[in-house]
Amino acid sequence: MTGTTALVIILIYFSVLIGISYMTSRKSTNKSFFTGDRQSPWFLVAFGMIGATLSGITFISIPGSVFGKGLQYMPMVIGFFLGYFIVSYVLIPIYYKYNLTSIYTYLRDRFGTASFKTGAISFLISRIIGASLRLYLVAEVLDIFLFEPTGIPYSIGVLMTILLIWVYTFKSGIKTIVWTDTLQTAAILLAAGATLFYLADVNSGGIAHLWEMASNSDLYNFNGGKLKEGNIWLGIFNGIIFTVAMAGLDQDIMQKNLTCKNKKEAQKNLTWFSIVLVPINFVFLLLGILLFETYMGTGDLKAIVIESTNELGDVVKSGEYRINIDGEMTKIAPDQIYPSLAKNGYFPLWLSGTFLIGLIAAAYSSADSALTSLTTSVCIDIVEKEDRRTRTVVHVLMSVILFFVVMLFKAINKDSIIWELFKWTSFTYGPLLGLFGIGILSKIQVKDTVVPFIAILSAVSSYFMADFFGLGFEILAINGGITALGLLLFKKKKTCEHSASLDE
Repeated sequence: MTGTTALVIILIYFSVLIGISYMTSRKSTNKSFFTGDRQSPWFLVAFGMIGATLSGITFISIPGSVFGKGLQYMPMVIGFFLGYFIVSYVLIPIYYKYNLTSIYTYLRDRFGTASFKTGAISFLISRIIGASLRLYLVAEVLDIFLFEPTGIPYSIGVLMTILLIWVYTFKSGIKTIVWTDTLQTAAILLAAGATLFYLADVNSGGIAHLWEMASNSDLYNFNGGKLKEGNIWLGIFNGIIFTVAMAGLDQDIMQKNLTCKNKKEAQKNLTWFSIVLVPINFVFLLLGILLFETYMGTGDLKAIVIESTNELGDVVKSGEYRINIDGEMTKIAPDQIYPSLAKNGYFPLWLSGTFLIGLIAAAYSSADSALTSLTTSVCIDIVEKEDRRTRTVVHVLMSVILFFVVMLFKAINKDSIIWELFKWTSFTYGPLLGLFGIGILSKIQVKDTVVPFIAILSAVSSYFMADFFGLGFEILAINGGITALGLLLFKKKKTCEHSASLDE
């Protein structure tokens, strides 16, 4: 695929998004930016959330993950399914009861201003770094497809893409995103479906043969990685905690759900979304296996086993992948196998174009909602102003911050450091888990002024515990537990009569 072709595809795609923005912004008010006027059809939100959940990282990482971990991700997906039921029937009723626009205002009513600000700042740090990392990883792929072939400087390309997001979100915000997410989800699923169709044609025998290929593959297993030799139950538990903390307590995800007309429609949206999420993630994992089985060992894609000796004298085996690019076997990360096949002539032009649209859709379905949720949180939680002028200034500011963080990642240009930063952000969700957990499951009041210190101590101690003990996602529950313990140690004697608890 040439750079010019990629540019035309991307411009057409963004033109459609801007057209949707124009249609949805008519009769919009300033409040529409934050709440979508609470008129979003539940089924539209549910379908659009698929695209928002399958971010640019997920779109290329889930297929890539099977090269080292098989189906290890699937137990977590089952946990996601169960976790969304907790979000739907515990958190959603509270958010609607208090008519929240930003979910962190619950913490102000429950504990006080310091807790409120702690929750909001935790989200802002996590989402800025997380959204920037997703944009950076996709920008790296766009650099191969578009920027370098057309001579567009990397910084200008990133700036243009963020500007395009700003253009179609600045007027109606979440009201527009609910509709653009629908288009983006369709594009992601189309790209995956088209790739499966092509692989069925290449391997002959149709879908039934693809299933036979995948199920008979050595990658069709649950072993390896951080799940302690394939501990499926631990994976499910981690998936539940992950969903409650990083979806149910995340303004980005919840803001879409709060655009539904009422609590029941929001619950219906989450229920159907969680059901559909399981087979979709399974298909993406199968796609990774099929790419491996189709191209591995043909001379196009090679796995090389590297042996080394550790300090104890044990032989340690690691693997790396090389792909044939213009007659030369080039080292490549597992995450880049899918896009490299699309870029370097292994797919026909129509499939490479479809892949590119799917990748762009996956990247910007998370980036546009992140920009909107960051703007919402800063306006409501930090400056506590919702007027149009403040919202516009903050929207521009958040766009600028995302640009500079992406460029910082580019300047660092070391995956180990960048992923370490991303790893740090996951620890900010633990304090949120502890805060909301104590707030919902009890009626105690805490000393509000010490909450920021408890949150920082919890995040830092959890980080070092995870590193020392080699823990995986289970550290999120431990992190929340440390926060909850700290809150209990600094509780007030007087209980809160108006707290939101499960018996309400």
